[in-house]
Amino acid sequence: MERTPIEEKRLNAALFQFIFPFSLSSDCQKNLERKLLDDGFTVFSLNELELEAAFYGEEYRVSHRRLERYFLPFAKAMIFPQNPNPQAFQRFSKRLDQDVRMTSAQLDWSFRVHAVDVISCPFDIGFLTMRVELQQPQTLSLALEFASLFRRLQSMEDEEKPVRLATDGYECTEVEHFIFQALVPMLHDFIDETDMDESVFERLPYFVDERMYVQMLLGGDEDERFTDADLYRAGRVDGLDEHGLPHISAVSPDYIDRFCREHVYDRWSPVTSYVIDETCFACLTNRDAEHLKQLAGHLYGEYYYGLLINLFHKIVLLKLSNRYSHVQLERDPEKIEALIRDITTFSAKNYFMEAISQTQGKEMYGRLREALSIQPQYEDVKRTLTDLFKYQENFSSRRSEYLLLILTIYSVISGIFGMNLVIEDLKGPVAFTRFSEYSLFQYFTLIITLSGICIALSLGINALIRLAAEWRKTRLK
Repeated sequence: MERTPIEEKRLNAALFQFIFPFSLSSDCQKNLERKLLDDGFTVFSLNELELEAAFYGEEYRVSHRRLERYFLPFAKAMIFPQNPNPQAFQRFSKRLDQDVRMTSAQLDWSFRVHAVDVISCPFDIGFLTMRVELQQPQTLSLALEFASLFRRLQSMEDEEKPVRLATDGYECTEVEHFIFQALVPMLHDFIDETDMDESVFERLPYFVDERMYVQMLLGGDEDERFTDADLYRAGRVDGLDEHGLPHISAVSPDYIDRFCREHVYDRWSPVTSYVIDETCFACLTNRDAEHLKQLAGHLYGEYYYGLLINLFHKIVLLKLSNRYSHVQLERDPEKIEALIRDITTFSAKNYFMEAISQTQGKEMYGRLREALSIQPQYEDVKRTLTDLFKYQENFSSRRSEYLLLILTIYSVISGIFGMNLVIEDLKGPVAFTRFSEYSLFQYFTLIITLSGICIALSLGINALIRLAAEWRKTRLK
């Protein structure tokens, strides 16, 4: 089959943010915060203006004032809390400026990890973000190949492109090991590694195909013009093929054209174009160095948080759907109630259709939601909530009917025989020898009396236990 023609592009800058979603262990937020602070992380706050240039490299900064104006008030309350809040994002950042070399076959890249973010979110969700910059000028294909290899957490046994990473005397062959041993070794202890019946994540936390989500800003020379093929390759993170030639995972020009119409935000095209897909958010531009700094500020600031909100919505919805698929309806009424509570809490406090106050931001936010298929998943979870309510209503109704039947039977029997047949013998010290003189009806009445007392006590104790559990859950929320 004839190859789709690809014209190589030279780059002046290649900036990346690799976002690694994971599931936190339950009730570990306070211990995690203490561990991160002890390891040199800083609590991120919009009030701390000195942090505007602290975590993005020497040439780039993020305006906190612009970042605050970009989001609507209810979104800001969740992503920029003024005080620690379990229902909001809590970001911890650490500057590293760590130089790393990655090799694969005949290729090698030198890059710098400027900083890492650890973000604790509601519903025991966390994000790890690595802020990376390629050091030397690159071609578009080499930059995309780097992104394709680095976002891969684990190497398969039959992997055709094994990698090796080296930094400060440490070497490894998997990005997963590089993250948990060279960058944030303390984080692994807080990751939930339970099996699939309790979590949407497997042995390693992942999002799509055990690969990290990647944001990237690729700056070309001013005379470069990025084509639809370049935009498609960026959206699909197509780097090099097995022969070391520029790779594109589509042949049909019509398919590439449809992809670009659906996924490319071309408001500032042809000088700057954004590609938004389910695994990648890419900006390709040929603007000068000064404008490149502005675009980097947007990528590290507004667009970063807009992406985090949508990834959070996506993962929570997946997690809720997974819990529903594994709940045993007839045997786990408590799990059903907990799932109803979590879906209701998410809908009321954490889920919003719009979060952006500016026009271009609203458009890009909408593109992200479409690419991640968030609204269809939310509708599916809402249907799940309706089904759960119906089941709970039917279950409660049947339980009430059974309880009423039992109490009615006891009341009728007590009314017919009367407690006075045996009640006198149960006063004061019990003379067990009297029981041997009982008639059949007296034995029956004695059994009814004692079992009725036991049932009443058990119902009362169970109600108190459930009340205490509900009170505790309310306090934890």
